[in-house]
This record gives sequence, C-alpha cells and structure tokens, in this order.
Amino acid sequence: MKKLSVLAIAFAAFAMAACTGQKGNQTTDEADSLKSFEQEQIEANIKMQIDSISAELGKLDKLPFLKEGDGGITLTKEEKQVKPEYLLNANVAEEATTLAEKYRLLSALTVDKKIAALYEMPVEDYDKAISKLSADINDPSFKALEDTNSLYETTNTLYDAMNENGRINYFWQLAAASLVEELYIVNQNSDKFLSVFNDEAASNVTYRIILLLDAIQRLQEYDPEIKPVAEALAPLNVLNATSVAELKTQLAEAKSHIEAARKALVK
Repeated sequence: MKKLSVLAIAFAAFAMAACTGQKGNQTTDEADSLKSFEQEQIEANIKMQIDSISAELGKLDKLPFLKEGDGGITLTKEEKQVKPEYLLNANVAEEATTLAEKYRLLSALTVDKKIAALYEMPVEDYDKAISKLSADINDPSFKALEDTNSLYETTNTLYDAMNENGRINYFWQLAAASLVEELYIVNQNSDKFLSVFNDEAASNVTYRIILLLDAIQRLQEYDPEIKPVAEALAPLNVLNATSVAELKTQLAEAKSHIEAARKALVK
C-alpha cells in the first residue's frame, strides 16, 4: 500500500472522530466569540483529537536537510561561497507586534539560523533576535527544551509543555511557520536540499501538512488568531507526494502558494 493511502486513512480517521465533537449552536454572544484564546474553551473531544494529532506529528523526523551529521546536508567549500539571499533578515523580529507573530517569527528564524550556519554565515544577529523574541514571549514551556534553537522541531516534549502552560494554540503557530519556512528554503535549491531525502521522508512532508491542516482547522473555531494560519496553509494541500521525485515536481508547481504562505506567516 502506498504511503498516500495510509495518510488518507489516517486523515479519514481524524475526520470521523471529529464528527462526534462538533459544537452545536453557539450560546455565547458575538462579543464572547472575540475573546482571546483560552485552552479550557476547547471541548474535551476536540482537545483529545488535537492531542492525538500532535502525537503523530511528534513521531516524524525533522526534514533531512536540517539534520546534523549522518543523513544531513554537507556543502562543499565552493557551495559555501554562494551565500543564500533568501533567508529572513534577523531584524524582522523588531516588526512582530502580536504574540502569534512573535511565535511564528521565532520558529522561522531558528530554521534560517540553521541554514546560515550551514553556509558558515555569521549567526550573531539571529541569536540576538531569537533571544529577544523568546524574552518577549516569556513562555515557560521553553524551559523543557535543552536549546530554544530547536523550537522548529515541534517535538512532543514541547507540545506537552505548552499544553501544560495553556499555550497549545501557539504550538501550532510555531509548527506552521517552521514547515512553511522549510518548504520555502527547499524550493530555493531543491537539487541540493532534496538530495538527502528518501521516499519516506518525502511522504512524511505530505503527512506533516495533513496533520497541521487538521489541527489548525479544528482550532480556528476557538482562536481567531489562528484563522489566517489556516487560510495560508490551505493551498498547500496540493502537496501529496509519496516519493522524492514527486515532491520536487510538486514543490516547484506550488512555488507561488508556498511564497504566499510564507509572506502571510512571517511578514
């Protein structure tokens, strides 16, 4: 059975489970619907499904081109001389105003710092920006991580900590921004960055998108701030690759969608 079939089955299972957790007619008035997100607002069944989706996400390895050591990218001396011009400038951290924007930029900048380091570019500005955003956000969940530079990995450890601190909505902000930034970067030099992918890693990208879309679509009923994230990610559902060759083709075809999503999430 192809991996795509497995993904479809998993997605259908999540969808069927959600049917029993649909909210009925809202009794709160319009003003209440605009309140800031509070984790306890989530119905128990929806919360259970989001927890399950996160557990699935946590089983996936990070994208291979971000790995260090065996299985990761190795650049030649000549390749390192051609510095990437597509990375975010660290000073974008100054432009973030809302908490959601700060979480998303924090995640995207940790991805870009990895690429900058790969090309032996200075990373001091990234360190300063990441430290500033972390301080502004002041999320005690980050203490569960050995290194805040690994935020983009969106592990079960991070989810559990953010769940404990009532911030799971922001976990999905982090996860969405990191994936979009990763896809954007891969598209800039797909020959190189996809060279360390195998078919399983390629199909895991598809699965990651399915999981993110599922969780975020569920949460947008409770959190107005996550609705733009759902809208930005929705066009990426065209990515359904089960092989490296398919992923390369589909990323190229979805280039404008990925760029638009990036602009929406880390503008």
